[in-house]
Amino acid sequence: MSLFIKSVIGALIVLLISVLAKSRNYYIAGLVPLFPTFALIAHYIVGTERGLEALRVTILFGIWSVIPYLVYLISLYYFTAWMKLPQALLAAVVCWSVSAALLVKIWTWYQGS
Repeated sequence: MSLFIKSVIGALIVLLISVLAKSRNYYIAGLVPLFPTFALIAHYIVGTERGLEALRVTILFGIWSVIPYLVYLISLYYFTAWMKLPQALLAAVVCWSVSAALLVKIWTWYQGS
């Protein structure tokens, strides 16, 4: 899949989120990023270039990767109660980054065993 097509898909997703955020059902904008647009691209690339066994490992890692996203959401919910939005978003991204790095470290250690 060409880089241009991937860029267009990403731009369309951002546009959809923007439109939904302004709608009566604004909360659905939080569901759109969970549509597996980029996962579909990643799974197709890994499956065709690395084979089905690598794809299965990628899928399993994807299951575990929900944990950093959950950390992000919980921390953002907490931080927005007492921080301004830009600071809360930054703090939540830091929490996501730490938990994602920890996940990768644990996954690498587990895969190496």
